[in-house]
Amino acid sequence: MITLTTLNARYSHTSMGLRYLIANMGELIPQTTITEFTIQQRPIDIVEELLTNRPRIIGFGVYIWNVRETTEVVTLIKAVSPETLIILGGPEVSYEWEEQKIVQQADYLLTGMSELEFAPLCQQLISGNPPPQKVIECSVPALDQIEMPYDFYSDEDIANRVIYVEASRGCPFKCEFCLSALDKTSWPFNLEQFLAAMDRLYRRGVRRFKFVDRTFNLKVETTLKILSFFHERVDEKLHLHFELVPDHLPDQLKTSIARFPSGVLQFEIGIQTLNEEVQQRISRRQDNAKSLANLDWLRSNRVHIHADLIMGLPGETLEQFSHSFNELVRLGMPEIQVGILKRLRGSPIARHTEAFNMIYNPLPPYNLLANSTINFGNMQRLSRFARYWEMIGNSGRFAQSLPLLLGDEPFSQFLKFSDWLFKTTHQTHKINLDRLFRLIFEWLEVTGIESGISLTKLRADFKAIGSGRIIKWLQPEPTKQ
Repeated sequence: MITLTTLNARYSHTSMGLRYLIANMGELIPQTTITEFTIQQRPIDIVEELLTNRPRIIGFGVYIWNVRETTEVVTLIKAVSPETLIILGGPEVSYEWEEQKIVQQADYLLTGMSELEFAPLCQQLISGNPPPQKVIECSVPALDQIEMPYDFYSDEDIANRVIYVEASRGCPFKCEFCLSALDKTSWPFNLEQFLAAMDRLYRRGVRRFKFVDRTFNLKVETTLKILSFFHERVDEKLHLHFELVPDHLPDQLKTSIARFPSGVLQFEIGIQTLNEEVQQRISRRQDNAKSLANLDWLRSNRVHIHADLIMGLPGETLEQFSHSFNELVRLGMPEIQVGILKRLRGSPIARHTEAFNMIYNPLPPYNLLANSTINFGNMQRLSRFARYWEMIGNSGRFAQSLPLLLGDEPFSQFLKFSDWLFKTTHQTHKINLDRLFRLIFEWLEVTGIESGISLTKLRADFKAIGSGRIIKWLQPEPTKQ
């Protein structure tokens, strides 16, 4: 028996990678099962469940978000069941794997895209003819040779979890913070076969499709065909998530986008930085004027936008980052994802380490701790800024009161609020909604915002989110007769 497994960040996520593997197992499909866990589960409990049916081979998908917990799981398996063969794969173990503990514990490692390599390895092991080498470097497969994974999403997945799909792989751009910088180009799946698979998913009840393509709008002709396919199937539940190149939105694509009702389309758009010097330094090609104009057009045409920025890029100062953040706020972006730079294994960003004194966390997720322009203390402040912004700015709960927090200088004002919030609570997590409303009110009082205005805005936000809670101090005073 062969078990494919991974530890997802949360239950609602599914592993498309495992479904690719089982789809390409050939005659071994009947002997292969998928068992998924989350990183919140205890490793010892995961091991117990994995070993219940005494699989001969266990294949693990290893990622930056689960490598700590997966290492513990693999270590425990080898302690209690050393005869169980462990095969690793995934981006976290495809580069710079030589010193990784999890690789040392495992029996085999497949680096790169392993859809066509995993089954032959299992066949060799089952037949008693193991390969001489522990590490097998997988070549990039031709996509028309790969069986698509979509029929292996279960009914439970469709009913309760995110369904990930991809119409293409790779990326032609060379942004150095991203592993896709190692790709030579972008290459598509057969469009007719892909759309047929999407139709099967739709008929099974899937209404939320999350595309993982890095550059969905790179080839506009293909993009238009996919959008047309979904437009013919629009209903009140359909939701599509795409990642777009920010400065590539020709008129025919705008026309297609504008046909969709509000709430159907969500675009993740990586801005990362608007500083041209930094863009050039990290090999990022981006027309800032076009990007901002396209963001503005999308927002005004009922598209939900998730715009990404990265803090800590080599040579970028706090002031320079604040300009990018303030521009996105000015454009009224509904979500601004503020992330700290991470040094992904294998990514070319490592070439700047010495020149800019880039100090990264040696443990996952390898986040930046300091560099030549942002010291450790300020990087900690930015990390808290990002967390509080997610709680408040991106939550959608504070549409009325958020402008009071941001004022005329959104970044600096929210950073001051973030500093005060941490000093007051010493927490970045587990701040319940009731307390968060009160803390925002207290801060607005500290900054001199008239309490009547603050209460009016907060009451409007409280009413808008339809919370079941009763926050008494936010309730309007009863009218006296």
